[in-house]
Amino acid sequence: MALVPLTAAFRDDFVVILVPVEDTDTVAQVAEKVAAHAIGIRVPPRDAPMEVVHNGKVLPPDVTVAEAGIGPMDFVEVRYADG
Repeated sequence: MALVPLTAAFRDDFVVILVPVEDTDTVAQVAEKVAAHAIGIRVPPRDAPMEVVHNGKVLPPDVTVAEAGIGPMDFVEVRYADG
């Protein structure tokens, strides 16, 4: 297990944050970790699934950070999947 610091933002938020994740975290876990810094704070909660975009591609929720090829300080955007 290795720590991977990511730059991240939740769509509709104006703040880019630094989020530490593990290389064994799934993309779904990354979405939750990023959302924890925005949902209910600057972004209203919605009853919708979230997705992670890296290098312009939506990543499958069950792959790990390492499998997705996400590296230290890469930028990811998290957004609600329905919008």
